[in-house]
Amino acid sequence: MLTDTREFLEKPLSDLYRQSLTLLADEYELTMAYGYWKSGSAQKDAVFTLFFRRNPFQGGFAVSCGLRHVIDYVRNFRFDDSDLSYLASLKGTDGRAVFEEAFLEYLRDMRFQCDIDAMPDGTVVFPQEPLVRVTGPIIQSQILESALLNTINFQTLIATKAARIKLAAGERPIVDFGLRRAQGIDGSLSASLAAYVGGCSATSNLLAGKLYGIPVQGTHAHSWVMSFDNELESFQSYAEAMPNNAVFLVDTYDTIDGVKNAIKIGEWLQKRGHKLLGVRLDSGDLAYLSIEARKLLDDAGFRDTAIIASNDLDEHVISSLNDQGAQIGVWGVGTKLVTAYDQPALGGVYKLAAVRRPEEPWQYKIKLSEQAAKINNPGILQVRRFLADGMFIGDVIFDAQSPPEGTVVMVDPLDMTRRRRFSKELACVDLLKPVFRSGKLVYDQPSLEQTKDFARTQLGSLHAGIKRLLNPHEYPVGLEVSLHELKTSLILKERGFA
Repeated sequence: MLTDTREFLEKPLSDLYRQSLTLLADEYELTMAYGYWKSGSAQKDAVFTLFFRRNPFQGGFAVSCGLRHVIDYVRNFRFDDSDLSYLASLKGTDGRAVFEEAFLEYLRDMRFQCDIDAMPDGTVVFPQEPLVRVTGPIIQSQILESALLNTINFQTLIATKAARIKLAAGERPIVDFGLRRAQGIDGSLSASLAAYVGGCSATSNLLAGKLYGIPVQGTHAHSWVMSFDNELESFQSYAEAMPNNAVFLVDTYDTIDGVKNAIKIGEWLQKRGHKLLGVRLDSGDLAYLSIEARKLLDDAGFRDTAIIASNDLDEHVISSLNDQGAQIGVWGVGTKLVTAYDQPALGGVYKLAAVRRPEEPWQYKIKLSEQAAKINNPGILQVRRFLADGMFIGDVIFDAQSPPEGTVVMVDPLDMTRRRRFSKELACVDLLKPVFRSGKLVYDQPSLEQTKDFARTQLGSLHAGIKRLLNPHEYPVGLEVSLHELKTSLILKERGFA
């Protein structure tokens, strides 16, 4: 008996993996947690911010993604017996247990109490901006570090890659064909999800379709054609088996002959009330072959038959093919999308920005570096985006404890002489939204379709110069002037000049 597919949609991570994921952490997060507990610092609160320092793919923007998986992870954040048994088995160099039993009992009883604020999936984001802010007990907020980075870094990277490919493709749809080249099972699922948010119309990955409700599409492989005595027979058999899904891969032997054979079977389908939906090109000169295929199809009356192209495509190849007048209606993008082929990691970081003991004021913290770009921004950070005529014109990072009023002055964090004023008359929106409060979910998570639409709207509000592939314009992002002054004073103090 078939089951209603709606019950599969939006499955949480705990259903997918069926075991605790709380130890999705680097060891140093647990050793630091133990150190906090042992030293009496467990009652401290902390603020951590997650951000990246450079736009991926030498581009002008990124598309945030991963929050829905972060929510799943945090909602199930609890050390179970198997987690604690494993931690109890770890030994130091002296052969004794790393963690004493009382600490493991502390972890057993611990319940998540942090506040989390985050940018919704699909938000257009830029370097130095906090994508996630975690506030709460230092042990808990510290343990979250690697799980949040693992999720946000990868999915933001793939969503951005998909958005760039979609910008190159224009109105023509993109299908994620990357399952077989993805980095493992979770890599394929996360990539399919993020690619859909970023701009793909469908995926070939059936498990992603089942779990997340992403539309699925597929054709057949060369092996189907090769398993028959000839190409025409293979197309005929495929059409007989699936007359409502007739898309033929035409380049197994000779592409032009393959298109002609597809047309013959298309005429057979028409007589039976069905359509030749498409032909797929997977090798050769895709510009030339698509133009020739279009001529053949149009001359035979198959003007609605799509030409689908695959074969190591990315935004640069698609842009070049469009410049050559390629007649490709659907792009099947695999390896270079789901592996983020030209940049394998986003490089996001998770930095301490403030600490306090109970009932005491926050102490803002700063990490110094010889590289100005690697000095973190202190405080309880929020981002305000300004708009003019519906278009994004600049983002200001500010201290949420003292939000700016009236006209806002922004300072470039890498060049204090570069400043910009944003009038109080401008429309604006604060980007970090409440997700958890004292460990309780307060965020009304949108559907995947709503998230995809939101990402498209966000990109539509970004100036074309920032979205171009080559030498994009730099979007204005900086610190609110009082936050800049606070950061400067902390740097000078740590360097002994104040």
